Amino acid sequence: MSSYINPENIESFSQELLSPLPTQRRLFSYAMNGLSFILSLLALFPLASILWEIISRGISGLKSEMFYLPLIENGFANAIIGTIIMVSIGAFLSIPIGIMTGIFLAEFSTTNKMTNFVRFLTSILTGVPSIVVGMFAYGVVVLITKKFSAFAGGFALSVIMLPIIALTTEEALKLIPTQQRLASAALGGTRFQTTFRIVVKSAIPGITTGIALAIARASGETAPLLFTALFSQNWSDSLMSPTASLPVLIFNLYNNPDPEINKLVWTTSIILLSLVLFFSLISRLLSSKSRFK
Repeated sequence: MSSYINPENIESFSQELLSPLPTQRRLFSYAMNGLSFILSLLALFPLASILWEIISRGISGLKSEMFYLPLIENGFANAIIGTIIMVSIGAFLSIPIGIMTGIFLAEFSTTNKMTNFVRFLTSILTGVPSIVVGMFAYGVVVLITKKFSAFAGGFALSVIMLPIIALTTEEALKLIPTQQRLASAALGGTRFQTTFRIVVKSAIPGITTGIALAIARASGETAPLLFTALFSQNWSDSLMSPTASLPVLIFNLYNNPDPEINKLVWTTSIILLSLVLFFSLISRLLSSKSRFK
């Protein structure tokens, strides 16, 4: 068979590639883009309405002393610090285990029964009600230590965060093209080097997104903290003492019969949303820096 390529065929093929699309295909493309844009706006509308409702109702009650005085002195500072501490404990416990679980599921053992069992348990954990997680943490930590504490609350939040981080890490690693793994192996990289220097590094944005979602989920949980950290009107003495948190504070304010105090639910919600936004921005910043190293 001759390997000669006809220049006329190349020229006609190039003209076909450079020629504009038919009118029907362009109209279909414009219609689909417009439909996607409209559906995206419809999906964002409930979120925007909720944010507007919270900000419009809560902004009037926002005062500077809320950020440095405890609840006993009409401030929210102890609840803010307590939320940060417990979410940090949860992240410290869940992020390493979750990432390593995701790496195990995606890279080192993808088809055997052990992997399927771990993936099955992780998927079940994502659907466990938070109040059940709180009862579990109560039995594991509170009953053993004989006290409600920030550590118990952080442990409960870590159980909630763990499956989210593990599953998002697995999916982020699966999105990395196989060609990158083969290229690393062709250059003499071991499986360990390929996984942690090439695959995981490329998947950092996706992993960070999963961590941000887990932190956002844990920051708004109330039931586990009612069983573990309880509440405190003043500053906490240590990690092993009852600790205030913003979700439990919102729960208490909502159940308060005083209408003026009840209105502070919206103000507390603004602070909680700002805290979640802060965590998300920090995670995005760290992921963008690590991507360009």
